[in-house]
Amino acid sequence: MILRDMWTNRLLTAAFVVLAVGACGSANGTGDTPSEDTSRPSTATDSRSTAGPQEGPGRGMAWVILGTDTVHAEVAATAEERRQGLMNREDLPDGTGMLFVFPDEAPRSFWMSNTFIPLDIGFISAGNRIVSIKQMEPEDTNLTDSDAAAMYALEVPQGWFEAHGVAVGHQAEILFGPR
Repeated sequence: MILRDMWTNRLLTAAFVVLAVGACGSANGTGDTPSEDTSRPSTATDSRSTAGPQEGPGRGMAWVILGTDTVHAEVAATAEERRQGLMNREDLPDGTGMLFVFPDEAPRSFWMSNTFIPLDIGFISAGNRIVSIKQMEPEDTNLTDSDAAAMYALEVPQGWFEAHGVAVGHQAEILFGPR
């Protein structure tokens, strides 16, 4: 009897985990990346989540998992959110960043106008593989281009990728919170 109850509890737990992951695994519930949604106000000012590991990313957030490291990233999925990016920020805590989500995979270019924090940018393909990593200096208006087509760009504090042993070719896992 005890063995059967343990087995039932494990099955129920597994079913719950599958349902929970399915519910928060993508921004729009379809398994696709977030769509262009211009009705949502910008989250660029401060939308850091206090969600615990078992809860999933918070609203407007994503977890970008690279090996054993996770970046808690604000999601910039609309044209306006991408334009604003990390402009006018004074700091970006370690382990946090911004994930730019585009509607298609294409070559990408970024600049640092009105951005006061030195950043690394990792360009990520539609298959979630890092295709290039670049360093960007504060307020530099020169374009920083991806080396290959990208669907995502992850901005983190400068030096983060090197400090965590993340390089071009590494696979990322991206979990989106609710929009």
